[in-house]
Amino acid sequence: MKKKIHGEAAVRVRELPGKSYAALASFFCIALIAASPALAQKKGGTLRLYHNDNPPSTSLHEEATIASVTPFAAIFNNLVVFDPANAHESIDTVIPDLAESWAWDSTNTKLTFKLRQGVKWHDGQPFTAKDVQCTWRMLIGKTETQDFKRNPRKVWYTKLQDVSINGDHEATFELSEPQPSLPVLLASAFSPVYPCHVSQQVMRTKPIGTGPFKFVEFKRGESVRLVRNPEYWKKDRPYLDEITFRMIDSRATRMLAFATGEYDITFPSDVSVPLMKDVKARAPNAICEMTTTGTQINLMVNRVNPPFDNADIRKAMSLALDRKPFNTILMEGLARMGGAMLAKPEGEWGMPEDMVSSLTGYGPNAEKNIAEAQAIMQKLGYSDAKPLQIKIQTRNLPTYRDPAVILTDQLKKVYITSELDILDTPRWYARLAKKDYTIGLNVTGVSVDDPDGNIVENYSCKSERNYTQYCNAEVDRLLVAQSSELDRDKRKKMVWEIERLLVEDAARPIILHSSAANCWQPYVKNFKPHDNSQYNNLRFEEVWLDK
Repeated sequence: MKKKIHGEAAVRVRELPGKSYAALASFFCIALIAASPALAQKKGGTLRLYHNDNPPSTSLHEEATIASVTPFAAIFNNLVVFDPANAHESIDTVIPDLAESWAWDSTNTKLTFKLRQGVKWHDGQPFTAKDVQCTWRMLIGKTETQDFKRNPRKVWYTKLQDVSINGDHEATFELSEPQPSLPVLLASAFSPVYPCHVSQQVMRTKPIGTGPFKFVEFKRGESVRLVRNPEYWKKDRPYLDEITFRMIDSRATRMLAFATGEYDITFPSDVSVPLMKDVKARAPNAICEMTTTGTQINLMVNRVNPPFDNADIRKAMSLALDRKPFNTILMEGLARMGGAMLAKPEGEWGMPEDMVSSLTGYGPNAEKNIAEAQAIMQKLGYSDAKPLQIKIQTRNLPTYRDPAVILTDQLKKVYITSELDILDTPRWYARLAKKDYTIGLNVTGVSVDDPDGNIVENYSCKSERNYTQYCNAEVDRLLVAQSSELDRDKRKKMVWEIERLLVEDAARPIILHSSAANCWQPYVKNFKPHDNSQYNNLRFEEVWLDK
């Protein structure tokens, strides 16, 4: 979807006498060196961003929202990361971070990392392999000092038995069976290394990392401020002196503030497709890229709450979803259609288009689906005269509220009348974590485009982020099998079979995969949005300001 225009300038030099040619060649070499991007980078300045929400906390291991990742990712480092300069994330774009190198053993059950030396935490303490061991022992619950309030990605590491260390600069992840996805899971912005000597209570409010920027302050509901880490282990980085965020609730106010030059970069994927023309009209020099966001709009039904413990009602609600109006109204037809995995062509694991269209409720005949849903509801005693009345809870963001309004209209066709219950971000995630809701309109961000980082996290029986409390033994069996499969093609076929089962079960009906734009001022250099996750390019250590 992302469109790039590449310009080329060619200089032709006719044959000249030796000295003249040498002089001209020397001139061009000097000119090219002077124009080299490596020499053009400037140090200093403050990168100004707005924030569309209020982060629940500063602890990335305990959160599941970009509201926390965007302002706080720059504080931390991972063992490995996705190459920020590569727009598409995959196993092939994973590069070193705190780990200089890594290698599997012959059984593919031990992954050993050689760690950088001389790295310091922001409080001056040395970074060692013990920090790696402590972080992942907390994540898998193998420590007496575990004090995470939430652990949303514990399910990523069900195969991880322990992390052993060899001195200060080597750590080995020991698995019960192969898990080829482990490096990409570790590259997620949600996988930073935490300091062993700092309590989680501190990490929730005043985090300490090894990253390019140090935490200064977080004024809840107002602002966040980070400053350059002068002792960062990566030479001459970061370029910026500071990064500031200011919370702005109104999207119209945010767009206007960006257009007038008050901010340098928009919040990730905050520029909706309909707003793109307005932003470009107000800020014609801004650079904007329309791309898929790595998020999916979905219907959540808490299946333990009557009458939604009835599979027929859940199926009728799924059949009532006409995806085309969502796409047309919200994204002018630029959204992707798919199942639980990110849709092709950006999605690494998405089903082929013909397979998607064959799924229950996905075909072009929306009227047939509605008629089937009406028959189901009528059999259960519902009608226009006797509708099922519900509340639909959703988060107080336009990307949630707008599709929720369309959802309420579509459910009326199958005798379900609803009103919206709008929650701010901390309450929304607290409700989800406690499964304290009945019907929800959610936007699920996929931080890592891999089955273990998506469907395992959202659909396996024991996952903390399985908000609908869906549990299917056959799905769980296939999830375990695909996770250890080393043959990528075989693994894909397993994943597609899981996708089919999830649709048939109306596990968490996917409405569409979103598209949106990111915009930045022309003087912002080295910022590159990624096309299959909006989470993993927010450290800003390579960004500089040409002004």
